[in-house]
Amino acid sequence: MSKRLSANMEDYLEAISLACNEEGMARVTDVRDLLGVKTPSVTGALKILAEGGYLTHEPYKGVQLTPKGRLAAEDVKERHAVLSQFLKEVIGVSPKTANIDACKMEHTISRETLNKLHEFLKKSKAQEK
Repeated sequence: MSKRLSANMEDYLEAISLACNEEGMARVTDVRDLLGVKTPSVTGALKILAEGGYLTHEPYKGVQLTPKGRLAAEDVKERHAVLSQFLKEVIGVSPKTANIDACKMEHTISRETLNKLHEFLKKSKAQEK
């Protein structure tokens, strides 16, 4: 069983995924700007993620997620989307606050709770029709 990524490393994968261009490459500067951190922090995180098999990093060319990295990034983005949607649509949290809170919650929510929230949102949508 693989070791669970820290919230910080999950944030890096999510940012890399969001920063990827059409060729699937992300620039270190784009990741840095998305996360609001310094370049050495990004470089250190990229080294850890590359060692874990989540990405490849070619200095001066960019970063590319591996299939393992894409899967992990998509999982984080899904958790974020479900939580944000629930916070906005069900309990009426403002979009800005929902985004901030979802970002914090996405790292700790259990798979069971996430699945139940997702089911709840689907049922709510079906009832609206």
